[in-house]
Amino acid sequence: MLKKLPNYFKNSFNSNYLEIKNRLSFLIFALIIFRIGSFIPIPSIHSTIIVKILKNSHSTIMDIFNMFSGGALRRVSIFSLGIMPYISASIIIQLLTFLYKPLIELKKEGEFGRLTINNYTKNFTLILAIIQSIIIAISLPYFYDDDSILCSKGINYYFYITTSLSLVTGTMFLMWLGDLITERGLGNGISIIIFSGIVASLPEACLHTIKNVKSSNLSYFNLLEIFILVFFVIFFVVFIERAQRKILIYYSNKNNNRRLNTIQSSYLPLKINMSGVIPAIFSASLVLFPATISSWIIHKNLFNFLFLIKISQCIQPGQPIYIILYILSIIFFCFFYTNLTFNPRETAENLKKSGAFIAGIRPGEQTSIYIENIMLKLISINSMYIVFICLVPDFMRNIIHAPFYFGGTSLLIVVVVIIDFISQIQTLMMSNRYNSIFKKSNLSF
Repeated sequence: MLKKLPNYFKNSFNSNYLEIKNRLSFLIFALIIFRIGSFIPIPSIHSTIIVKILKNSHSTIMDIFNMFSGGALRRVSIFSLGIMPYISASIIIQLLTFLYKPLIELKKEGEFGRLTINNYTKNFTLILAIIQSIIIAISLPYFYDDDSILCSKGINYYFYITTSLSLVTGTMFLMWLGDLITERGLGNGISIIIFSGIVASLPEACLHTIKNVKSSNLSYFNLLEIFILVFFVIFFVVFIERAQRKILIYYSNKNNNRRLNTIQSSYLPLKINMSGVIPAIFSASLVLFPATISSWIIHKNLFNFLFLIKISQCIQPGQPIYIILYILSIIFFCFFYTNLTFNPRETAENLKKSGAFIAGIRPGEQTSIYIENIMLKLISINSMYIVFICLVPDFMRNIIHAPFYFGGTSLLIVVVVIIDFISQIQTLMMSNRYNSIFKKSNLSF
């Protein structure tokens, strides 16, 4: 048996390596398709003209859409909508599963309920994609002063149909591709697509930084400051994302035959960042939406009011009013979303039904109050954490004079996706190793 042991580990390693290699190869192939599609322009549109115009439209909600689409919106490609309709649909359906009674009951039905809710999300994604594509198709020609962005002369139904159909098809294709990555690749497919879109802009930002250093617009000391700050921010994000508040709970098991009580202990883990990146995305969209509308009104000269220009200037990133509104909206969404998705009373009831209790705390209402107090502290820490991460870009631009955008939302997404990616690889290796052990022992389930 000892002689066969090295060969066993060798075969186990080869099987793990082969499956991970196949999944990784499929993942790379899928991401290549996504990047190629982000460069395919929408028919009937002069994409070069729009690219020049969109390069000057900063600090608007368009930046968020462009970030999630991997720059496809700026290039006016068929993936311009990106995966944003699916994200919006997922968030809305997820909120309804805590508010709408039929969906609450459906969520309790296990795998069948999960698949049904997933189908609802996909159908709602199609509806949102159709609405958003029609809005974009209608507003594109009228947002600019003339129809020079169109390949054909005059606006006709052919333009509306092709543009809407291209955008809807692109979004549904990305959703299908994300499902394939989840099934055959590594990690969550939708998260991987968003991650690749964000990372795709990093080489351009790094080259831009190097050019600024060579042209003496940025000193080597400032460059060192940027790298040190980025390193510590990433370390801090990883630390918070992995951090948990463990509540010690006990299970009392009574043996009636021998009249013995055995007490077993376990932990109720509560993540510090239970809301994820939802507060950052909602806050950025909510605060930047007025800036987008005001800039559009000023661009079209619909109203020659001076106060519109002042309002547009006050709510630009880096301005005091913008920072205050951004902080308040992040804090609000942190408390709102976490309290919506996590119910201390329901958790206390589940602990009581399973015979679990917290030492020194009476089961039921007192346990619910105890967990609620802990959650209040965790949400407060989480809101300060997300505020800090989201304000890092303004700090770098105004104090260190960093020449590229270092987004807090994008940083959170990148770190969380990498952590999930590594965890899935570890899980896959462990599952293959256990399967090999069962096969070696002639065990089956």
